[in-house]
Amino acid sequence: MDAVKQAEALQQSYQRLKEVIAQRIVGQHTVIEQLFIALLCKGHVLLVGVPGLAKTLMVRSLGEVLDLEFNRIQFTPDLMPTDILGTEILEIDPESGKRYFRFEKGPIFTQLLLADEINRTPPKTQAALLEAMQEHKVTVAGKTYPLKLPFFVLATQNPIEQEGTYPLPEAQLDRFMFELRLDYPSEEEEIEIVERTTKGEWEPLPKVMDAETILQYQQLVYQVPVSKHVVTYAVRLVQNSRRKLESIKQWVRWGAGPRASQYLILAAKAYALLRGKLSPDVEDVQSVAHPVLRHRIIPSFIAEAEGIDSDKIIQILLEQTPTL
Repeated sequence: MDAVKQAEALQQSYQRLKEVIAQRIVGQHTVIEQLFIALLCKGHVLLVGVPGLAKTLMVRSLGEVLDLEFNRIQFTPDLMPTDILGTEILEIDPESGKRYFRFEKGPIFTQLLLADEINRTPPKTQAALLEAMQEHKVTVAGKTYPLKLPFFVLATQNPIEQEGTYPLPEAQLDRFMFELRLDYPSEEEEIEIVERTTKGEWEPLPKVMDAETILQYQQLVYQVPVSKHVVTYAVRLVQNSRRKLESIKQWVRWGAGPRASQYLILAAKAYALLRGKLSPDVEDVQSVAHPVLRHRIIPSFIAEAEGIDSDKIIQILLEQTPTL
């Protein structure tokens, strides 16, 4: 299948995915689109939202329609790396009586992993997950075990309860392609949610794609051509976040690094494909700037005192960075 036909097939699959997910999830259209974009770009997502916004249901439903294996890990202060990766178990061969170690795989050996409240577990356990995210493999006792592809991690954080938590360091936050923020539903949406969820059991959702199709679409995203001026704009946008823009200098403690530029272009490619375009433009980069940059720009103490967050800083960057 050539690239144009593959792009058309991706559009049709995405439209079908939206229709099917809407049977179970009310609203959250932008979040669902951005989750799918991250999957297409081989990225991972940090979901930030208060309890009760159907984060788990959304991720589980996505796995169902994409026909991906799904696991959920509830992160707690006593969770150990072996609880995620797996451990070696000593066994005895009943025939020979010889002892040997058998590797018991942990819940990370899946395709769609929900890491619930990742900031509730100590740094050592967080690091075990983040290493697997980066390398797509697990090493235990000197042996390496590959993870099944596609491998997609969605980690959640509760912004309200901060007592007894271990916030992810900035270097580890950078491993996530997007940070998505879930807001409360509107009154109409909340009424619909209550009506839907108090009628009985969910009907199973039909499959829209499978792992092999997703891997093909991921390859398609990487093959999308991008003009030099779009890449230059993305890089300048990121570089301006590093206190190069006079108007935001006092509000930024640390700006975004080169990985942000890479993710801006990748996300813009996927965003453009979902809209029937075969190459992204500057507007596509702007459309994905907030989820890519918001966890990579660290506001200064002055910004926090003035009530200015990273989203406000990104808005100023978008307004003041020339589009060439």
